[in-house]
Amino acid sequence: MPDQIITKEGYEKLKNELEYLLNVKRKEIAERIETAKELGDLSENAEYHDAKDAQAFNDGRIGELTAILKNVTIVESEHSKNEVSMGSKITVENGNGKKEFTIVSFNEVDPAQGKISNESPLGLAFLGKKKGDKVKVNTPRGEVEYKIVKIE
Repeated sequence: MPDQIITKEGYEKLKNELEYLLNVKRKEIAERIETAKELGDLSENAEYHDAKDAQAFNDGRIGELTAILKNVTIVESEHSKNEVSMGSKITVENGNGKKEFTIVSFNEVDPAQGKISNESPLGLAFLGKKKGDKVKVNTPRGEVEYKIVKIE
């Protein structure tokens, strides 16, 4: 797995999730399993099977987070107002009006809040561009052109 770029904030978010899954969620699931075992016959014990499924899901997510955290490059989210980079908040316009986007790492994406990944086609198209630049992006609806009007 090649390194992915992530902000310090994004890294901390993943690290906190991992700590929660290891130190809190795992204990809760273990307690559910023990309680379910006390109910008797495990072959027809829905609570036991649900708890075991939750344990498998939790352990899978722990493995996934561990792998991600080992294979990321943390970048400072400090950015210039002259060029779009990780952490930049930009205002763009096209024929449909103005939109605001913030360039974030893969685990901070929230399209409803205008947070787009630096790895997405849109994010990649904006990176390195300056105020006034026009950017063409291929979308499922066809090619869209944006003009960068503000970088924060």
